[in-house]
Amino acid sequence: MLVSYKWLKNYIQIDDLTPKEVAEKLTRSGVEVDIVHEMNQGVKNIVVGKVLECTKHPEADKLNVCKVDVGEEEPVQIVCGAANVGADQYVVVAKVGARLPGGMKIKRAKLRGQVSEGMICSLQELGFEGKTVAKEYAEGIYNFPTEMTPGTDAMHPLNLDDSVLELDLTANRADCLSMIGTAYEVAAILGRDVKLPEVNVQEGAEKASDYISVKVDAVGDNPYYGAIMIKDVKIAPSPLWLQTTLMAAGIRPLNNVVDVTNYVLLEYGQPLHAFDYNRFGSKEVLVRRANQGENMTTLDDVERTLSSDYLAITNGEVPVALAGVMGGADSEVGNDTTTVLLEAAYFKGTTIRKASRELGLRSDASARFEKGVDPSRVKEAGLRAAALIAELAGGTVLSGVVEHNELDVTPKEISISLEKINGVLGTSITSSEVKEILGKLQFAFSESNDVFTISVPTRRQDIQIEVDVVEEVGRLYGYDNIPTTLPNTPTTPGGLTDVQKNKRKVRRFLENAGLHEAVSYSLTTAEKESHFKEGVSRVKVAIPMSEERSALRTTLLPHLLDALSHNKNRNNLNVHLYEMGSVFLTEEAEVTTQPKETTYVSGAVMGLWHDHSWQGEKKAVDFFVAKGVVEGLLAQLNVLESAEFVQGEAKGFHPGRTAKLLMNGSEVGVLGQLHPSVAKEWSLPETYVFELNLHELVTVSTEPIRYQAIPRFPAMDRDIALVVDEAVQAGEVEKVIREFGGKLLTNVALFDLYQGEHMEAGKKSLAFSLRYLDPEKTLTEEEVTKVHSSVLAGVEEKLGAKLRS
Repeated sequence: MLVSYKWLKNYIQIDDLTPKEVAEKLTRSGVEVDIVHEMNQGVKNIVVGKVLECTKHPEADKLNVCKVDVGEEEPVQIVCGAANVGADQYVVVAKVGARLPGGMKIKRAKLRGQVSEGMICSLQELGFEGKTVAKEYAEGIYNFPTEMTPGTDAMHPLNLDDSVLELDLTANRADCLSMIGTAYEVAAILGRDVKLPEVNVQEGAEKASDYISVKVDAVGDNPYYGAIMIKDVKIAPSPLWLQTTLMAAGIRPLNNVVDVTNYVLLEYGQPLHAFDYNRFGSKEVLVRRANQGENMTTLDDVERTLSSDYLAITNGEVPVALAGVMGGADSEVGNDTTTVLLEAAYFKGTTIRKASRELGLRSDASARFEKGVDPSRVKEAGLRAAALIAELAGGTVLSGVVEHNELDVTPKEISISLEKINGVLGTSITSSEVKEILGKLQFAFSESNDVFTISVPTRRQDIQIEVDVVEEVGRLYGYDNIPTTLPNTPTTPGGLTDVQKNKRKVRRFLENAGLHEAVSYSLTTAEKESHFKEGVSRVKVAIPMSEERSALRTTLLPHLLDALSHNKNRNNLNVHLYEMGSVFLTEEAEVTTQPKETTYVSGAVMGLWHDHSWQGEKKAVDFFVAKGVVEGLLAQLNVLESAEFVQGEAKGFHPGRTAKLLMNGSEVGVLGQLHPSVAKEWSLPETYVFELNLHELVTVSTEPIRYQAIPRFPAMDRDIALVVDEAVQAGEVEKVIREFGGKLLTNVALFDLYQGEHMEAGKKSLAFSLRYLDPEKTLTEEEVTKVHSSVLAGVEEKLGAKLRS
């Protein structure tokens, strides 16, 4: 809603407040003002000018040389390119030195050899939006419709000295969709009176009922319909004050009759419609539901097919208007209209909304009917418009309003106690303060023993229950005055659980390692998961959005492969992704209970792990890249000591390049190369993946981390190369070495594997580096030799390993 500050002053005394101060007070009381628009937009030094002469430019066909009286001793010469400029016109002149919107400064210029001292302006050049400018001035310069005094300031007659408040209203504040409603709101804030417009209708001798009758079949949709007849009108442009008022509100002026209906719409919030009586087609107004499939052409010259859910205004036979939404083209007020049938009606909001939404016709009228208009002012608004039409279009208002009236205008009564008000607001407002607030709101009330019985005026359709009254009291008491208190419920300090902390550790580590997080749907298909899971029960969606999203996932891997494939198809070949999310597991063939929701973390890498740089070589992803990421993740969670990697096989994985992750003997994950057939299914190159049960990992009981001082004594390193059977795994050898190394053995690292022509068939050589250290003293050669010999004896005893010669 756009509210003109100058127009608002017609209803309430606010001369002591600037537009921005009014906006601030409205916003603080709960009616938000988005912005205050200054109509002048920086315009300065524009005056009224009279064109004395207008001749064609001798050197340009589309330019005119004008002599313009701007109130100075001598006329000024202005070169103008507008096709509609002519002698004896009163125009807007930007003098030399003037400023226009956007900071444009007018200077003395020479156009094709002719001096131009100023500029004759169009409304658009003064900052008016093109959609609000009357059609006759959509192109070319603006001509004042009446005689003006040359040289006078043009700001005031063009309303450029006004400010417009743009209200951002919530759906319940339909009362502020009018100037009078906004005036009541400002009056409540300031504690001042509202001056309502006077409605003085001078009726003629003829009766309106001799010309028209009203019948309403759809009473539930239309409890009130009033028809006012106005004869002998003369259609013409509206006076300048009315045009500029409508333009400030964002409405394009059309003619004096239609402009009056729009003016009253903004003033009262009551939509009206004017019919050309001679084109109406009968002497009867019949309001009914439209017939299914019935057609009519609306004012926008579009033929509409109506539904039986819509409300139609008919002439007894065919629709002439779509009630509350838009009039019909056949009965539109035109330049030859002499008799006007003016409609003032109350329509049910839900019916209007349905028609407006389904037909895609959103109008100022439909918006107000949808939110609710004041039932007490429907007839008054019609009479106000009739009086203005008679004044501005020279018509005669016929006697009486022909109406159908079953509209209930009884004010709603609400009772509320002072205790309830203070209990909800948490305040100590006194009874006298509540009385003062209700008085400012102009709510009639009675009070007995701190219980208020309030008669809510019909203009406030949003006040329905007790808490609505509490809100009114609270906002006018002042939100800033309501004390700040803590909730009276038990509270607990905020913080992260151990599981949440560990999830953050996982995310931080994987991203630091170079993996990017992927987020995918929790819904998938059994076909995609069949590459990794077989014979498992799944939770199916009762009404899936699509076949691709028909079951809850039991693994994260298929969606990660989808993401890799998507990147690969766009020539992005080096991609490293992870996802942490829920999988849904059940053992029921027909799921009747809640599935078990478990958090997994999975990763998928393809392409280069280290790109080729000028200092080093490129490195492609392999099994040990994936294993290294998993080991680093386990270290972050402080469970690496409890973890064990064993060679194994898993569906969808390469049979020779796969390892199972065991935690205290239980399988909690798998990692390895994607099986070539699965990779082919997703059109992927060599790809490595891992999937871990994060819930199991973060719930493993671990010893607290204890930091050790940096050793003060040197360590001693020994390397050994052991010949073992090909079937013996390096991990088994490492376990035995650590077992016999005791406390002095602090580190074991495999650094070489050899199988070749100098090695016995069925054997392999594993080379380990062993580090011995005593934090309390420097080890002697004899002490290290003793422990090292024990290690060699142990691996020979348990694994049959021989020291390689």
